[in-house]
Amino acid sequence: MTAAAVQGKKIRVAVVGVGDFGRNHARVYRELDEAELVGVVDLDSARAAQTSKEFSTEVLAGIESLAGRVDAVSLAVPTVDHARLGCALLEQGLDVLVEKPMAASLAEADALLAAAAKHGRILQVGQVERFNPAVTAVEPLVNHPLFFEVHRLGVFTPRSLDVDVVYDLMIHDLDILLALVREPVVDLKAVGIPVLTEKVDIAHARIEFASGAVANVTASRVSTERVRKMRFFQQREYLSLDYARRDAMRIRVRQPGPRPDFVFEKLPAKAEEPLHAELAAFLESVRTRRAARVDGAAGRRALELACRVMAGIQEHGRRVQVDAFSAPPITP
Repeated sequence: MTAAAVQGKKIRVAVVGVGDFGRNHARVYRELDEAELVGVVDLDSARAAQTSKEFSTEVLAGIESLAGRVDAVSLAVPTVDHARLGCALLEQGLDVLVEKPMAASLAEADALLAAAAKHGRILQVGQVERFNPAVTAVEPLVNHPLFFEVHRLGVFTPRSLDVDVVYDLMIHDLDILLALVREPVVDLKAVGIPVLTEKVDIAHARIEFASGAVANVTASRVSTERVRKMRFFQQREYLSLDYARRDAMRIRVRQPGPRPDFVFEKLPAKAEEPLHAELAAFLESVRTRRAARVDGAAGRRALELACRVMAGIQEHGRRVQVDAFSAPPITP
């Protein structure tokens, strides 16, 4: 248990990696009354200096300087460094929120889980959409969902190009599907292609769960518009979530038949920035020592499903190549 938790003082935090994601972590920590932003760490000294000035904190020399100075850390470095730096921070006795995807491989995710367990530390994964007011509004209403349609489309930006769109964007929806359905995946088919990078930029997956629920999930980072929506159907009702607007709608069938009668209900949703809710929940776990809402095990499940989607994309690509190679030549 941290000194902050024992004494009821502010929880001392640092942000390691202050690119687009990390800078926002620093901003929100400065807004949270329960947090004291001790400093930031980044290999880019100019970026670290700019962020520290913007949020009135210090530039810290490196992760080795954090032990004894902070209680908890947000880790927002490139994915390939998550496991190495995350394990080092956990071994120092620090609680860690690691951005998604939690690691570059399942083996590295397991290393993070093992380090957290060995040292008795909180490990939270930055699946920020789990804290979207639209998601929290529908969670209590989920009752044997049967069919999902999910679209997460974004315009191209130069960030997060070190990973495929499945790990960059789709993983949010995979995590939420696992949380809502709570059943194992029994079948999966996926396709995806690179467009502007060497990684997969557009992907689609059809996922079937043991309960019979089916989800069609599409993610793109080369769209002409920004869309963040999930719709799902369960017995006699339909729920629609808009992540961008942070709201949700429930449409119930009051009277089925050729002249159906519907009830439309906008669900109450707290007006809160998802990152604000996520970091507040992390600090609450640090203070109480209760497991994070999106703990390391949840992060690993989302990563495992993302890996299965990527494997499906690769298998589909191999089949297409074989079919093309074996097809008879086109004759005039």
